[in-house]
Amino acid sequence: MLAGTLLLTTACSGDDEPSWQGGGNTPEGTSASQAPAAEPTLSTVAVTSPAADAKNVELWSEVKFNSEDAANTEVKVTNAKGAEVKGTLDKDENVWRPAEGLAWNTKYTVNVSTPGAEGKTNSVTSSFTTMKEPSNLVRVTSFLADGQKVGVGMPLIMKFGRSIPEKYRAEVERRMVVTATPAQEGAWRWISATEVQYRPKVYWQANSKIFYAVNLKGVKLGDGWYGRSNLTVDMSVGREMIMTVSNKTKKMTVKQDGKVIKTIPVSLGKASTPSSSGTMVVMEKAAHTVFDTTDEDPVNGYKTPIDWAQRITYSGQFIHAAPWSEGVQGRRNVSHGCVNVSEALGEWLFQRTMMGDVITVSGTEEKLKNGNGWTVWNMSWEEFKKGSYLN
Repeated sequence: MLAGTLLLTTACSGDDEPSWQGGGNTPEGTSASQAPAAEPTLSTVAVTSPAADAKNVELWSEVKFNSEDAANTEVKVTNAKGAEVKGTLDKDENVWRPAEGLAWNTKYTVNVSTPGAEGKTNSVTSSFTTMKEPSNLVRVTSFLADGQKVGVGMPLIMKFGRSIPEKYRAEVERRMVVTATPAQEGAWRWISATEVQYRPKVYWQANSKIFYAVNLKGVKLGDGWYGRSNLTVDMSVGREMIMTVSNKTKKMTVKQDGKVIKTIPVSLGKASTPSSSGTMVVMEKAAHTVFDTTDEDPVNGYKTPIDWAQRITYSGQFIHAAPWSEGVQGRRNVSHGCVNVSEALGEWLFQRTMMGDVITVSGTEEKLKNGNGWTVWNMSWEEFKKGSYLN
C-alpha cells in the first residue's frame, strides 16, 4: 500500500487566478518559468501505512508512521462515529497496533502528532476503509464457558471449523492469550489441524482464576479464509483432587489439596482388556448410563446399566461402580478396561469429583496412547511444548 504523507503546497501568488507556463498573467518581461516556486510546508510526521484513502484494509492492519521525534509521538485512531479505537503504540518500531480486530467495511481516521517544530507542521491526518465481511469465515469455539469451575488438570480446548494450515498456526497462537491469577507458565499444543489445547507447566494452582481471550476476527487462516469472531472465557479452578491407582496394590488413593482422604479397592482391566497406564483427567460424568458395545462387537458385546460413571478416555475407559465385581475389588482384575469400584464408594467419589480432576493409573500391561482422551499430562512439559508453533 502506498504511503500517505502530509506535504502540503500553499499558493505564493497574490493573483486571483493561477499562472501557467506559456499563459498570460505574468509580469511584463517575466516568463512563468521564472516565477518563484511554491515552497512546500514540511511536516515532522507522516503516515506510511495504510495508504491515504486505502480500501479493503485487513482488520488487524498496523498503522505505520515516520517521525522526527518518535519518543514524543502520539497516534490516535478513531472510527466513523469519532470514538477512539484501543491499541498499543510501539515507539521503537513506529507502529500502532489495534487491541482487537477492527470492524468490517468501516472508515477509520488516523492522527499522528508530535510537539511543534519551527517552520514545520506537527500533525498529519489520514483515513482508510477496512475490507467488507467475506463469505469464507472460520468458526472458532471453546469447550469451556464463562463461570465454569474445573479440576487442576483441565486443559483449555479450542476447535476450528476447518483445518488451519501450518504456516498460520503461530499467528493463531499469538492471538489466543491466557491470563491466570496467580500467574502460571503455560503453552498451547496443536492436537490436530482443527484443535489446540493449553495446559500450564504443572497442574493449575488450586482456586486459580483463568481468563482467556481468542482474538481471531478477521485474522487470515489460509486459502482465503478468515476468523469469524472473537471470544473470551472467564472461569476458575477448584480445589486440587488427585486420584492415583496402582495395579500392584489394586487400590486407588484419593488426595484432596495434598492430603489423603480415602483409599478405595479397585478392579482394573483383565489381561485381555487391560486398563491403560498413564495420566488422564475426568472428561465427563453421568450418575446413571448404559454401556453398549454391541455395535462394535455384535458377538461378544454387552449392554449394561452403569452407575456413577466418569469417562477418562475416548476409547471407553471409565471410573464407575461395579457391584458385580465387589467381591474381587482390591484383589483381582476382571473389568473390560475400566476402574471398577463399589456402588457405595462409586457414589462417594462421584459426589466429590469434577471435570478436569486428575487420575494416574500405573503398572498395567498397556500404556496410554497420547490423544486417547485429554492426555496433556501424559507427556513431559518439554514434549508438550513441541506441539506449539511459537517455539
